[in-house]
Amino acid sequence: QVQFVESGGGLVQPGGSLRLSCVGSGFTFNDHAIAWYRHTPGKESEGLLCISPSGSTKYYLDSVEGRFTISRDNAKNTVYLQMNNLKPEDTAVYSCAKAGPSFPWLCGHEYDYWGQGTQVTVST
Repeated sequence: QVQFVESGGGLVQPGGSLRLSCVGSGFTFNDHAIAWYRHTPGKESEGLLCISPSGSTKYYLDSVEGRFTISRDNAKNTVYLQMNNLKPEDTAVYSCAKAGPSFPWLCGHEYDYWGQGTQVTVST
């Protein structure tokens, strides 16, 4: 079955950095676009950015462009989220998701599986 394991979250001060990892299994990782989302209680989940199988990046949220970058290592079935200059409003659970079966290589069409996520807290 499809599984994602996210890691790398934690407590960081404003202005700090974190690198999150997402390891996928149970599907052909190399063929799928993978996106990062974040979830905050009481708010709608936000799509952040996505990476295609070939490494092209698509941003969904203006407020993270220039601070967050996404990369992937297909040999390790892993996608990374590098987050710099973190702000308190970035506090959330961060999870990854894979593109759905209709257009698995395409960022932005649909996503069908999400991981449980890793908590990121930005605070003094």
